[in-house]
Amino acid sequence: MGFALHRLPLRLTAGAFILNSGLNKLNLDAESAAGLQQMALNAFPQLEQLSAEDFGTYLAAGEIALGTSLLTPFLPSKLVGLGLTAFAGSLVWLYLRTPGMTESDGIRPTPEGIGMAKDIFLLGIGLALLLERKGSKV
Repeated sequence: MGFALHRLPLRLTAGAFILNSGLNKLNLDAESAAGLQQMALNAFPQLEQLSAEDFGTYLAAGEIALGTSLLTPFLPSKLVGLGLTAFAGSLVWLYLRTPGMTESDGIRPTPEGIGMAKDIFLLGIGLALLLERKGSKV
């Protein structure tokens, strides 16, 4: 699947957002990395096996790699869509599993959860890239 202009806004917005997030995490101090790891443990308890510094480093590297791949036009959209869907799916799972982020229904965000709930947009972009059919006229 070659470059298609209609995919550009999806890839640019998600890629720039995620790349910036990863770059901002490159120089995390130990306390900030531990805070991010502690939140991630709500959804992924196996991350406890990592040191906070390693967790921060891996998170930054993963976000930089994903953001860069989305901004690289010669990489297939289905491939980067798969990566984005997996990443965003884990962020949405984290949102749903973190106490205080959702209303009593477990889905709608509380005022504190709005910042995390926005990751559903990244999931939608990933799914759009992943599920697009070759030769689609829509």
